[in-house]
Parts: sequence; C-alpha cells; structure tokens
Amino acid sequence: MTKTAPERMQETDVIELLIAQHGMIRNLFDEVEQAPPGQRGDAFTRLVRLLAVHETAEEEIVHPYARAKLDGGAGVVEDRLEEEHEAKKLLQEMDQEGPDAPGFMDKLLTLRAAVEAHARAEERYEFAKIVQHTTEAERRALGAGVKAAEAMAPTHPHPGTESATKNILVGTPVAMMDRVRDVIRQAMGKKD
Repeated sequence: MTKTAPERMQETDVIELLIAQHGMIRNLFDEVEQAPPGQRGDAFTRLVRLLAVHETAEEEIVHPYARAKLDGGAGVVEDRLEEEHEAKKLLQEMDQEGPDAPGFMDKLLTLRAAVEAHARAEERYEFAKIVQHTTEAERRALGAGVKAAEAMAPTHPHPGTESATKNILVGTPVAMMDRVRDVIRQAMGKKD
C-alpha cells in the first residue's frame, strides 16, 4: 500500500510537489475503485486524508500567493475555490457515510471527475502562471510552506473553510480533532 504523507515528499518546488500529489490522488482513486467491496476502507481513508491536507495547503499557501501576485489571480483563485467547495461537500458526505454505503461507487466516480477537472484547471490556469512569474527559490519557499501547512492540516474535509483566513482560524483546532479522531479510530480498528 502506498503511504500518503504529502508533507514528507521529496519534491521541493511547489509546483512539482502539487503535481506529484495530483498523481498520488489519481492513484488512490484507482486503488479505491479496484478494491473489492468491504475492503475499500483503508484506501478511501488515505484518499480522504490526502485530499483534505492537499486542498488545505493550497488554500493557505498557493491561492493567497496567486491572488496577490498574478494578473487576474483573484478570478483564477475564486474559480478554484468554488470547485474545491463542491468537491469537499461530496467528500465530507462520503467520509461520514463510509465506503460501504449504498451508492458509494457512483459518488466516488462523480468525486473523481470533479477532482480531476479541478486538478487540470489548477495546473493550466494557476500553476502555469506561478511558474512563469516566480523564481526557483520562490517556488522552493512556497513548497516549504505547503509542506508545513500539510503537516498541520485537518485530515478530513471541512466545507466552508476554503479561504486562508478561515483555515487559519479553525485549522489547528480542527486538525487536532481530526488527528485525535484518526488515532482513536485506528486504535479501535475502524477503517472509516
């Protein structure tokens, strides 16, 4: 099984890091889809965690940078935040219901389509502009910021916290609660 601790990845350039995480996310979707019913829990838990920490880091580090530094950055970021919010709502519903719930696979396919479209839009409209308007040193600094944010990010989706301000205000307490809940679930042998 693939370990999904994005904050420990080797990539230092923020764009390389985030694109590598997009690949990890696609692979985890494959893993969840291919797992036999009743055995999807572990892969789905890792997918939920990766999506939650990845999006939180983008919301805290990448989007504010793009909004402030890129021509038309505010519009690009608003479009991405709207996509993220819709995906978070569906992911939260699926996380609460668990991978054995009726309709799970249909929701998973809907979520995958939304997440992959969002990732393509980020790579094309946001990441490409960041590469054009930053130095390698700036992208490494942003990469370090993303890894730090991912280490402190909530491990479950929380729709409505798509802004850096909201993430900062609720992020640490929510992350702590999520991580405690994860430890308790693991100790009790629960997968979802």
